[in-house]
Amino acid sequence: MVEIVANEKKFEFLEHTADVYIAAYGKDMIEAFENAAFAMFEVMTDVSNLKADIEDYVEVEGEDEQALLYNWLEALLVKFELNDILFSKFKILKMETTPSGFELKAEVFGEKFNPEKHVQKVGIKAVTYHRMQIIKEKNRITMKFILDI
Repeated sequence: MVEIVANEKKFEFLEHTADVYIAAYGKDMIEAFENAAFAMFEVMTDVSNLKADIEDYVEVEGEDEQALLYNWLEALLVKFELNDILFSKFKILKMETTPSGFELKAEVFGEKFNPEKHVQKVGIKAVTYHRMQIIKEKNRITMKFILDI
C-alpha cells in the first residue's frame, strides 16, 4: 500500500518476511518525520477514518537523527498503549540541533480507540533500529524503519 497526497508518496510498505518495513518520505526532515508517524498508525488502523479531535503534545530527544526517529515513534506508540488514542495528524513545531544531539517538539491529533468504529489491522509490539536508514537527497528525505508486530 502506498499513501499518496498531491502526487507525492507519503510512505510505502516494503517487503519483509515477519515484520512491517516502511519507507516514509518528505521534502524535508519535518515532513518525513510526520509521514513516518502517519505510516505507523496506518499499520494499526485505517487512518483516513480517524477524527483529529484530541490534541496532545510530544517532546523527544535523540543523540542522532536515527535515535530521534526511534524516540519519536516510540513516544507515539507508548501514548497509544497508555491512553488508547489513535493519532492521524502530526504537526512538528520544532526540530533542532542541541548540544547533546537533536530535539523534536510536536502537536499530535487523534481520537480514542473504539473497536466498533476502528478497523484493527496489526498490533505493533515495538519500534526497532534494525535496518533503520535516513537517506538525504536534494529536496527528498527517505526514512526506512521496521516495526516489530
